[in-house]
Amino acid sequence: MNYGDYQHLVFDLRPDGVLLITINRPEAMNAANARLHWELGQVWLTVDADPRARVALVTGAGRAFSAGGDLDMVEEMAGNPTAAARAMREASDLVYNMINLDKPIVSAINGAAVGAGLVVALLADVSIMSETARITDGHTRLGVVAGDHAAIVWPLLCGMARAKYYLLTSDFLDGREAERIGLVSRCVPPDKLMETAWEVAGKLAQGSQPAVRWTKRALNNWLRQAGPIFDQSLALEMLSFMNEDVREGVRAIREKRAPEFPSAR
Repeated sequence: MNYGDYQHLVFDLRPDGVLLITINRPEAMNAANARLHWELGQVWLTVDADPRARVALVTGAGRAFSAGGDLDMVEEMAGNPTAAARAMREASDLVYNMINLDKPIVSAINGAAVGAGLVVALLADVSIMSETARITDGHTRLGVVAGDHAAIVWPLLCGMARAKYYLLTSDFLDGREAERIGLVSRCVPPDKLMETAWEVAGKLAQGSQPAVRWTKRALNNWLRQAGPIFDQSLALEMLSFMNEDVREGVRAIREKRAPEFPSAR
């Protein structure tokens, strides 16, 4: 694909080789509909194929980074093995394509990051988060398994005890807490977010490209070793879309209330 083929991602390639990628559905807080979910997996192949791009810098348009999965897409997957199988392939592509891209990725987490957006935010090689941004994995609140990325990277970033707490409860974290527990690389005031992200991305773009890229490749073997853990978590997530809890989870989110899951009655 060419950059012009993307519908919900906007690109700005700077002369120093930093490619700004903006997730662009601000009217929906950049939530991932079916098209954006697919694009988030494919874009890393496009970046890899562009010799001009040295570093990818990702942020969200408006006040959110990406506020999770579009509820219409979630409802389509509920009880639908065909839709779940498609989403499973796309979710796998997103994780493995980010891991296998040797060019460094910097995320500038400007606001809410949930679901597929959180995958991009936390699998970035350097994650820079606004103090006022809030993140949650959110899967268990919806009634499904935390399978998108969490099992492969959260225990490495913040340790098993904290990973279990936040993934089982779906509690929110702000930027300060995310930095304190090691979930993100840096936390900065909102007005310093993009300035800091550009500075880091520019430093990586001006560094020795083989040294930077091959260092990332070597470090990502920690994630590749955890591939079977991720694969099982993703399969279990898709399986959980086949039960009634997810329908109640969607209703509760739409109605802005606590869910009453059938499995907990």
